[in-house]
Amino acid sequence: MNPRTRLILCAATIALLWQLPYGAQMLYPLTLLATFAHEMGHGLSALALGASFDEMLLHADGSGMAVWHGNPGRLVTALIAAGGLIGPSLAGVSLLLLSRAPRFARAALVLVAGLLLIAAALWTRNAFGIGFLLAWAVGLGLAARLLPDAAASFVLHLIAVTLCLSWLTDLDYMFSNQAVVGGVVHLSDSAVIAQALWLPYWFWGALVAVFSLVLVLLGIGFVSRTAPKGKATLPGYGTLPPI
Repeated sequence: MNPRTRLILCAATIALLWQLPYGAQMLYPLTLLATFAHEMGHGLSALALGASFDEMLLHADGSGMAVWHGNPGRLVTALIAAGGLIGPSLAGVSLLLLSRAPRFARAALVLVAGLLLIAAALWTRNAFGIGFLLAWAVGLGLAARLLPDAAASFVLHLIAVTLCLSWLTDLDYMFSNQAVVGGVVHLSDSAVIAQALWLPYWFWGALVAVFSLVLVLLGIGFVSRTAPKGKATLPGYGTLPPI
C-alpha cells in the first residue's frame, strides 16, 4: 500500500471513528491533542490580538479551557472565540506543509515536542494537563530519534490528519449554545461570537464549519499539487474560554 493510500485510509478511519458513540474515547490521546490545539487557538489568538493569555486547563474527560483577560472590544472577542474553532485546522495544515518532504519529519516532530513543552511550562496549570503534554512531548522526541524515516513521517502525518479533521468532533459544539467544562456550564464559542456580534450562534457555527472545511481542502490540494514527483503526500473538542 503506497503512502498516499495509507494516509487516505487513516483520515477516513479517524473521521468515521469520531462520529461513532465512543469514537472519541477510542482515539483518546488524539482527541485530547485536538482539545489542546483548540485551547491554544484561543490563547494564541488572544496574545496576537492584544489580550493576555493567562492559563490553559486540559481535563481527563477530553474538555479544556483557555483563560484570557483584557478589554479588546466586541470584534476581537469574537475573533478570539473563533480562534479555538479554527486553530486545530490551521495547525494541521501547517504540519501538512512541513511534512511534504519526509526528510523534514524528524525535525517537525522535535518542533511539535518543543511547542508542547513550552505550552506546559508557560500556560498549563493543572497536573493532568501538564502530564499529558509532557507524555506527548517525550513520545514525539523518542519517535524523532528512534523511528525510521517512513515511520516518523507517518506519525507526523497522523497528527496533521487529526488536527485537520478535529473540527468534525466540534460539530455538535459549534451548533450548541452551551458546553460543560470540568462539570461547569459555559457558553459555547459560537454563542460568544453571537453575543459579541450579531445573528444566532448556529449561524456562526455553520460559518466556522464551512471555513474549516474549505481551509483543510485548500491545504490538502496545495500539498498534493506541490508534492515532489513520485512522492504523493496527503494529510491526515475543546471548549470556550471564560471571558
